[in-house]
Amino acid sequence: MRLVVALTGASGQIYGIRALEMLKNKVETHLIISNSAKITIEVETEYSIEYIKSLADRFYEENELKAPISSGSFKHNGMLIAPCSIKTAASIAYSITNNLITRAADVCLKEGRKLVLLVRETPLHYGHLKMLARLAKIGATIMPPIPAFYTKPRSIEDIVNNTVSRALEILGIEVDYPRWG
Repeated sequence: MRLVVALTGASGQIYGIRALEMLKNKVETHLIISNSAKITIEVETEYSIEYIKSLADRFYEENELKAPISSGSFKHNGMLIAPCSIKTAASIAYSITNNLITRAADVCLKEGRKLVLLVRETPLHYGHLKMLARLAKIGATIMPPIPAFYTKPRSIEDIVNNTVSRALEILGIEVDYPRWG
């Protein structure tokens, strides 16, 4: 199994980092970290960019449009963007493929592959909602990282793990996490 993972500049970098940690040595991962994400990682976390890169099998810069993941002929099982900024979501919704993240996401949609977006913005205005509805209509899974409190989380880590597990399950990864009932 092979997945593409991207981190964009929105708050919530821990979601993408945790996804990479959970995927390490389980599936082949191809990682893109936007320049804005690099800044947010520094502000929000104690993780180094080098550590995050080490979690992936391949790393690409966001302007590396000749990367294999920019083509539909590159076989993979789907893409997770965690966190996904509104800017990135809007670019994907309107097929603006001016960087590797939006190009790889566009490839997922045109090839009928799974695309999961952990959109991190609140509150949402009408324009955001229309754009997110457009994404859902063209095949993306919109998954704001909303905590599941029925799991009785005891830490932020519990909340993050539950959200990431659910996202990875959507992408076809076998995961074990607290479920309803």
